[in-house]
Amino acid sequence: MLCLKVIRLTHVQPIFRDVVKEVFTTQKTARCLSTKSTTTYQRRSTSHTDHFHLKMNVFSKSPSSGVEGMLFYTITQEKEQVPISYFISALKKTGLHPSDPQLKDCMEKLRRATKDSAGEVMMDRDLFHRCVGGNVVLLIQAFRKNFIIPEFSVFAQKMNEIYSRVEKQTDGKVADYIPQLAKFSPDLWGVSLCTVDGQRHSVGDTKQPFCLQSCVKPLQYATAIHEAGTEKVHRYVGKEPSGLKFNMLSLDENDKPHNPMVNAGAIVISSLIKPGSNKAEKFDYFMDFVKKMAGQEYVGFSNATFQSEKETGDRNFAIGYYMKEKKCFPEGADMIDALDFYFQLCSIEVTCESGSIMAATLANGGICPITGEQVLSAEAVRNTLSLMHSCGMYDFSGQMAFHVGLPAKSGVSGAILLVIPNVMGVMCWSPPLDRFGNSVRGIHFCQELVSLFNFHNYDNLRHFVKKQDPRRQDGDDRNKSVFSLMFAAYSGDVSAMRRFALSSMDMGQKDYDCRTALHVAASEGHIDVVNFLTKTCKVDPFVEDRWGNLPVDDAMQFGHDAVVKVLQEYQDACKQQETEHTEAEDSLKLNSIERML
Repeated sequence: MLCLKVIRLTHVQPIFRDVVKEVFTTQKTARCLSTKSTTTYQRRSTSHTDHFHLKMNVFSKSPSSGVEGMLFYTITQEKEQVPISYFISALKKTGLHPSDPQLKDCMEKLRRATKDSAGEVMMDRDLFHRCVGGNVVLLIQAFRKNFIIPEFSVFAQKMNEIYSRVEKQTDGKVADYIPQLAKFSPDLWGVSLCTVDGQRHSVGDTKQPFCLQSCVKPLQYATAIHEAGTEKVHRYVGKEPSGLKFNMLSLDENDKPHNPMVNAGAIVISSLIKPGSNKAEKFDYFMDFVKKMAGQEYVGFSNATFQSEKETGDRNFAIGYYMKEKKCFPEGADMIDALDFYFQLCSIEVTCESGSIMAATLANGGICPITGEQVLSAEAVRNTLSLMHSCGMYDFSGQMAFHVGLPAKSGVSGAILLVIPNVMGVMCWSPPLDRFGNSVRGIHFCQELVSLFNFHNYDNLRHFVKKQDPRRQDGDDRNKSVFSLMFAAYSGDVSAMRRFALSSMDMGQKDYDCRTALHVAASEGHIDVVNFLTKTCKVDPFVEDRWGNLPVDDAMQFGHDAVVKVLQEYQDACKQQETEHTEAEDSLKLNSIERML
């Protein structure tokens, strides 16, 4: 029976194939006849319209060149060329920094272009393509405002205003128990921030190196957790706030340091990093870790501070001997070596700029935002931020958790490392300290920042409307986007249209009368806008408004003959592409059926 069935199918196959061909030929003929009537073609079914963009995408050329052109004219504001300095300034407004490693190749090409020129070098489309081609995706993200802080220039201006208000604070005293620290001017004041997307802003004395001091404690703890794991590290150090000064000779009920953010805990943590290695190897290892966290930006070492720390470190030596007597150190660890290493780590230098990247790495789950390198494990970051929140600000930790509600760590050099998880890292630096050992200006800055923006961990993002949310982009509401698009089409503002297209706005969206931007531009006779919408955005020219009119009908009604010609040519091109697409589909179906038979 099976053989008989096969023989029968074999005999039927040629007849069936002919029937199939006849059916497809009839369908194609019917479609061709239907396209002869413009009215019939234009009044297509809804399902036909829904598939328009898909078909256009299949047959249109690669959009990369068009997107690059939109990006160029968005940056230059429709000019054919602009000074390179103008381009750099536009980059900075988005938060991207010229020293960003992601832009290294672009900046190097720009430097080569300006090297042999006596005057200002102008950037045109060609130079833009040569220099920026490899960074188009990053720049599109920036100029589409898809970064964590979309309106970055506005946010930066508000940061500057907070900085200026806090600068008037003159209270506090520069630490003098370490002689090297006493040499800094009390007038120094700088703030830098880096977001998880690598947006950066600095104001004040942000390039002046200073020692991390106690700000290194969360970094060394994170390194130890990353290397040895939580369970091993916390065999030797606790997790609770001590309620005592950071340099007290005190242990918890289990004869362990209370937490890694006080001196006793940090000294023990020093003995857990690269155990068995000599001091030089341990220091190089940790410096490499810190440089990765800082995106390879400035990280140095102050030998003068290191020597000063050792000479005036009697209290820390006392803590070390007390813990040695209580057997707090891991087996085989040398207490003097651990103290020496601790003094070295406290003497590591950063600037506000490099320190903010380190804070942003913690905010970004251990991934450096400007290099994309995974430096720390998620476990290490979570534990570190938890302890910074509860123990990071000496005897002010409870107040900080209450009023600011963010993980932070201060140092007697005047630094405050502030982490806003999943948003940004901030480094504040001003040498005058309050009675707790925290920077006076730094504390005020943190408090003002959280009073203006809803960064406090327990601010309700949905209902607490008194604070600003810089993460929320203005104009997200669809009604606003439709209004903006229609107004730009009405005004003939091609520059605005380019910005909207670059920001991934749906250029074919309709208003309440089902009119599109192409309807409006055709009605007003703005041929540049019509060309942009048809040639670059490839919007559907067959959308009917609620009165049944197409964009070409509006252009005819108001006597815009040049626009009518453009739209008719575009309609013809769309018909041709659809015919080719349909024939290709039919051919594929026929071939598939023949293979089956």
